[in-house]
Amino acid sequence: MIKKLHDAGLRSEHAYTAAVASIGLSFLAWLGSVKGESAGTDRADRWGIFVGEWAPTFFGLGLALAKYEDG
Repeated sequence: MIKKLHDAGLRSEHAYTAAVASIGLSFLAWLGSVKGESAGTDRADRWGIFVGEWAPTFFGLGLALAKYEDG
């Protein structure tokens, strides 16, 4: 799978950038839910956690791609 992603043009830097961006997006999702919905902080927390779970996935993908790139 990593070889196919690498062959498609995905590099470790892309995955690391996506991981950092997802951390910021997690905060924005939480903030947007707190401010924009009347459901309260419980729902906002779930949004933030949902998006926040993407970061470790992207970091792991970045590590796998970096290892593949190093040969």
